[in-house]
Amino acid sequence: MNVVFLSPHFPPNMWLYCQRLAAQGATVLGIADASPESLRPELREALTEYYRVHDMHDLDDLTRALGWFTHRHGKIDRLESLNEYWLETDAFLRTEFNIPGIKLDAIGRIKRKSAMKRVFERAGIPVARGRVCRTDAEARAFVRKVGYPVIAKPDVGVGAAKTYRIDDDAALAGFLSDRPTVDYILEEWLDGTLHSYDGLAERNGRIAFEASITYGISVLDSVAGADMTYWLEREIPGDLADLGQRVARAFDVRERPFHFEFFRLTDGALRAVEVNMRQPGGYTVDMWNYQNDADVYRAWAQIMVHGTTDVANERRWAVLWAGRKHGRTYRLSHREVMSRFARLLIHHAPMDDIFAAAIGNEGYILRGPELAPLQAAAAEILAVAEPQPAAAS
Repeated sequence: MNVVFLSPHFPPNMWLYCQRLAAQGATVLGIADASPESLRPELREALTEYYRVHDMHDLDDLTRALGWFTHRHGKIDRLESLNEYWLETDAFLRTEFNIPGIKLDAIGRIKRKSAMKRVFERAGIPVARGRVCRTDAEARAFVRKVGYPVIAKPDVGVGAAKTYRIDDDAALAGFLSDRPTVDYILEEWLDGTLHSYDGLAERNGRIAFEASITYGISVLDSVAGADMTYWLEREIPGDLADLGQRVARAFDVRERPFHFEFFRLTDGALRAVEVNMRQPGGYTVDMWNYQNDADVYRAWAQIMVHGTTDVANERRWAVLWAGRKHGRTYRLSHREVMSRFARLLIHHAPMDDIFAAAIGNEGYILRGPELAPLQAAAAEILAVAEPQPAAAS
């Protein structure tokens, strides 16, 4: 099987997918704009061949790369990046070379939040009210319908980047006076907790692995400066699993990881937020591994090559992420954290700057049989030092 992997060097854990593909017997072919010498040795060893392009945004350059691989190795069987940023590029190349997977005719409904809503609604899945507002009149009419606050976010976008909460007429006027040129969708504000239903779907659509994140704060609050905590639930609530599986069927998810977000409202009801046809970001896949004593990178590779996986999914542990940000003085030093919580800490790592605004510049991953001790430890890890009084003159 010939598998092309776009940007196999970034994000940093992508090399693990390539390594596991090679271990399953695939011919792994990499494309990126990084120099071959800059690739980590384990990645170079996993790749049968690497094609360096001058610009990953140049579709002609990428098309030439796939043409070269086809000439050298035969038909390309699969192409993946597992990266939100490159999903449309993936779809273009699959369409051009007739490679199985999400193609251009299906990409809109998983990239545009407005198109996602139409899929949710057709499937009878409760979803926050929202619409793309291209004029001031449309925006004001939507606000009159749902009331303040509302959320404004790019119709095509990742995470909470360039997302705004609008609380009153003055804030709406400010947003409209400097409205971005790209399409923005306005959504009603939902009070509740953000959860996810995540996993791996096999070639026939069966969900072979499932997980669920609970966010201690919203990503919007984290981008605004708050420290992020999130954790993996050992028990996935039945209504969340049922709704997540309905979403997977509505979007016909096959042979890939997924990350679906939902709000749990104060009355207990669930509302769909959005779908992401890739794994959650940061170190979440590693957290899946820590929770299950499993290898989800291998599980994905098995699905790609064989269509199915034997991954363990027992969720033996509670696992929590606590992310610290630069420019903030914490009560405990890094050394004190590593010493005090050595029994719970399973991983510590700096984050690439591109992810730091959302989940922190450095993260501590905690694991234990129960969640409450992890949450208590996270509260201490993220406690900010009290400001010292100024010295008397």
